[in-house]
Amino acid sequence: MAHIDYFFSTISPFTYFAGTRLEEIAAKHGATIAYKPLDIQALFARTGGTPLPQRHPSRQAYRLQEIARTSKKTGLPVNPKPAHFPTNPAPSSYAIIAAQKAGGGDLGKLVHSILAACWAGEKDIAHDAVIKTCLSEAGFDPALADTGLLAGAETYPANLEDAIEKGVFGAPTYVVDDGAVFWGNDRLDDLDAHLAGQL
Repeated sequence: MAHIDYFFSTISPFTYFAGTRLEEIAAKHGATIAYKPLDIQALFARTGGTPLPQRHPSRQAYRLQEIARTSKKTGLPVNPKPAHFPTNPAPSSYAIIAAQKAGGGDLGKLVHSILAACWAGEKDIAHDAVIKTCLSEAGFDPALADTGLLAGAETYPANLEDAIEKGVFGAPTYVVDDGAVFWGNDRLDDLDAHLAGQL
């Protein structure tokens, strides 16, 4: 059985556009998923990436075009300049870490609902009320937003170190236990083919 380490940021638009396709692909191939939210800005700083505000205007303009095109391709609504972006991704990441540890709910739904709250719902995913609503709707105890702070604070930086060790430099990135790395929501078809033994 294959295993996938899923490295992502809860404020990444392209992680949002992945929707729940990873979960569908994993189910198709009987693969397991470890959800590993991380600090994307720290990842950029460690791996040669450039924070969005520091990118050349042409790169920023192209990103907006890509967001609009990807929204049409995926059918997922988006505000390319949401009201609460950037925001602190740590609280929502801690909640995901706590939910994964607690079990009992739908992690894929939780991750997607947090991303959708930012990119389509105009909500601040750093706020407890938003996080608790997402937890509840995905079948988790909303109190995990509070009780999971310690575990989240320990695991969040560990996820960053794990990502760097495995060659991750952007989000979303899918790392299969055989060492294959797939970066970007537009590489999910390749991940699917790899798990099928075709790539």
